Amino acid sequence: MKDNSANLSQTIRYRSGSGYDHNHFPFVPLNERPAIIWPNGSKIAWCVYLFLEYLELDPPEGSIRDPRYGGALGSHFPDYLNYSVREHGNRIGFWRILDILDKYNIKPTVPVNAMLADRYPRMVQECIDRGWEIAGHGISATQMITSDISLLKEKETLAKSLETLRKIYGKKVKGWFGQDYSQSTSTFKLLSEFGIEYVADFPNDDSPYATNYNGLICIPNQSEWDDTQLMAVRRLMPWRWRDVVCEAFDYLYNEAHPSGTVMTLSIHPWLLGQAHRIKYLDEALKKVTRYKEVWQTNALEVAAHYRNSSSKQSVNND
Repeated sequence: MKDNSANLSQTIRYRSGSGYDHNHFPFVPLNERPAIIWPNGSKIAWCVYLFLEYLELDPPEGSIRDPRYGGALGSHFPDYLNYSVREHGNRIGFWRILDILDKYNIKPTVPVNAMLADRYPRMVQECIDRGWEIAGHGISATQMITSDISLLKEKETLAKSLETLRKIYGKKVKGWFGQDYSQSTSTFKLLSEFGIEYVADFPNDDSPYATNYNGLICIPNQSEWDDTQLMAVRRLMPWRWRDVVCEAFDYLYNEAHPSGTVMTLSIHPWLLGQAHRIKYLDEALKKVTRYKEVWQTNALEVAAHYRNSSSKQSVNND
């Protein structure tokens, strides 16, 4: 692995008084934020993220994959076991989840790997036909973006991902979800140059907030109740995952902070679509959809509403 210390020292630096070791966005504590009023006076915004991913059996040399999903058998080739588990999500789990999302009229944001869009356009088309938002999600589950790849390689990865989705989506993708929350030190800047309007890679907030890159907005994406984080990594039982989701929703709903609370839920067909887990998604959605005064929407709509609210507040302050 190459030494990136020189690059990092140039792009990540401590700014006295800012509270961060980077300059991607300012630190604004919860008690110093202006109010955001959600549409129809809703108490909170509620976003589901349905991740469509492709796991390569033989990824390119130098590719980076989150090692936590390697499986109990370790690293070997060909890894048909883990490849097939992911394929089960595309062949079976996705369709089970579609039925449940339709049952509760959930309209998610759908982050899509470019390789999945190329291989399984029918899956993406099912989402498009339902009017769901499609977002960028890199090339594959085995090709994360980090500072271990070159700037040129990162630009090529972003361009390929976004153009692949544009062709099948029929319009420009405006949101970005890094594979397994991954970024390099240059990703924000590059995304803003590609015209991306929001990014959802930081589980550091319950409200949208502005970055220092040409209007690029960070949208909440909580890892604390992400299905893969809890069940694949932390080995939480499925029924406990359901309870965590419901407890989080209940607290955020009752807190309903004036700064604009957003409840998010990340789900992956390869994990939650399994026969012994799928009913817990059904049970979680059955409970949370009973709440009133909730704006169930996608990430792009949240970003647009935040941007409009911030513009109005700026005009009023002037």
